[in-house]
Amino acid sequence: MSLARAGRFYQATVGKKIVMAATGVILFGFVVAHMAGNLQIFLGPEKLNDYARSLRAMPALLWLARLTLAAAVALHMVAAVQLWAWNRAARPRGYARLTAVESSYASRTMLWSGPILAAFVVYHLMHFTFGNAHPDFNHELDVYHNVVTGFRQPPVAIAYMIAMAMLGLHLHHGAWSMFQSLGVGHPRFTPLLKRFASVSAVVLVAGNISIPLAVLAGWLR
Repeated sequence: MSLARAGRFYQATVGKKIVMAATGVILFGFVVAHMAGNLQIFLGPEKLNDYARSLRAMPALLWLARLTLAAAVALHMVAAVQLWAWNRAARPRGYARLTAVESSYASRTMLWSGPILAAFVVYHLMHFTFGNAHPDFNHELDVYHNVVTGFRQPPVAIAYMIAMAMLGLHLHHGAWSMFQSLGVGHPRFTPLLKRFASVSAVVLVAGNISIPLAVLAGWLR
């Protein structure tokens, strides 16, 4: 596809929705892989630290992944804001009384849960990747120590758990919308796809918050 055709495709509402869906697939895959890697903390310090070192052993691949994720996040957010602006422009006066009939709480919080998650990602990178959020507790080659020490601080652990709850809300609606935008939402499969979105959100939230909860409970030392 030429750049001109790609530009015309993106200018249409359907193009923006497909861009959001495609980048959503990338981000969803990363979240799943990231959680799977992090859960190795329950296998002990050596296992988690070996996993972290294996990622750093392939710097070119690591930076390719980082740049791909950064581009996906940027495109996802830009398309979301543009679609929101189009919806506002199409309904400039708004509703005299808004009644949520078919929309869920998750769908109505998509616009502001996204920026909150983006801010959390910045903090998460500063905490565990760059080590400048809590430099006194950060050991570059000891990821297990950094995680346990960081989550021993209740405000940090609570902030992470709140962010994961927001991630669950975002994914609950986002995964279903992703299927619809990619044309997978056939009525025959609708119940199954909705169930997949709900179960995925619950599993990802539970898996991610299990780590700070385990640290606070003293199960991880």
